[in-house]
Amino acid sequence: MNYLEQAKINFLAKEDNLSEYATKSCDAIRLKEMTPDIRPNFFRDIDKIIHSLSYTRYSDKTQVFPYKENDHISKRMIHVQLVSKVARTIGRALNLNEDLIEAIALGHDIGHTPLGHEGEYILDEISQRELGEKFAHNTQSVRHCMYVENKGKGLNLSIQVLDGIMCHNGEMLSNKYVPMEKDKEEFLREFNNSYTNYSETKKCSPMTLEGCVVRISDIIGYIGRDIEDAIELGKIKREELPKEISDVLGTTNKDIINTIILDIIKESINKPYIKMSEDVYKALFALKKFNSENIYTKSMSKEDKEYYRQGMNILFNDYLNAIETNNKSSVIFTMFLNDQSNEYLENTSKKRQVIDFIAGMTDDLFISELVNHNHKK
Repeated sequence: MNYLEQAKINFLAKEDNLSEYATKSCDAIRLKEMTPDIRPNFFRDIDKIIHSLSYTRYSDKTQVFPYKENDHISKRMIHVQLVSKVARTIGRALNLNEDLIEAIALGHDIGHTPLGHEGEYILDEISQRELGEKFAHNTQSVRHCMYVENKGKGLNLSIQVLDGIMCHNGEMLSNKYVPMEKDKEEFLREFNNSYTNYSETKKCSPMTLEGCVVRISDIIGYIGRDIEDAIELGKIKREELPKEISDVLGTTNKDIINTIILDIIKESINKPYIKMSEDVYKALFALKKFNSENIYTKSMSKEDKEYYRQGMNILFNDYLNAIETNNKSSVIFTMFLNDQSNEYLENTSKKRQVIDFIAGMTDDLFISELVNHNHKK
């Protein structure tokens, strides 16, 4: 046996003892064939994601609070790492495939816009007006991985990873997550349907138990950390957390994470689903509502929201005009289209190209482009 064969055996050794409900590397489905190497399928997907340009841009994208002069406030990169750690903790305790969990977690926000969810709302308005299609960051994350990354050739991730990314929506809370059996065709149907019937897509469950773990971990990864950020910025006080929440979950990010993780492990071990106890679920549901009313709706002033809304519309029109007039000096060419494959350029409408570019922008680039436009007026 040579060293490569031994390495393959070593990589896969831990899968021999996985839970009967875990997804094994040999179960991976891809849209295109791929030459194998020593890495198991889902481990390889992790590498594809962390070496992507979209992953690099996480570090300068807003999580909740944009552009505050405070180095301790979370950016999207921190959120993604927290989700990965939380999900792998649950996954290891339940004896699931940690490679699949990590790939989904690290890729789940690849398609998120600049300016956090406010940016997503604005780009959705533009997409529905210009294309008659819904824009949502989970769907855009799949689109980036399939059609935008790697110069428009895509990353060729496994269907299980893409499906976990598509179905990760942490805004949809349930006390029980059950995998939904799917094949490649069903995944593609759900993905394509998401542009015109997003309400149905939001209800879709992941096809793997690992995907279910990431879905609940998305909430665990942000719910307590957002409280810490809001306290740091003076938006709320810790003692303002309602007693019915703090008595169950605690008042710090550490306690909230620990309480929910241990509860999920207790309720889900050796089960074909991911579940919370009724008390923890109710407290988490109430905490999500508290955060929405006291943090998320107040993360930007009305004036900032309107400024960014107008700004994103201005940049959309600027970039569309640049494509239509073949203005190669525009940043949409120099930073995006000049490197995209002929396949991407030929199969993607001009308006969709602009939306892909804006969705991928960092906050810094978006702000600087808006400032540059205003200076040219």
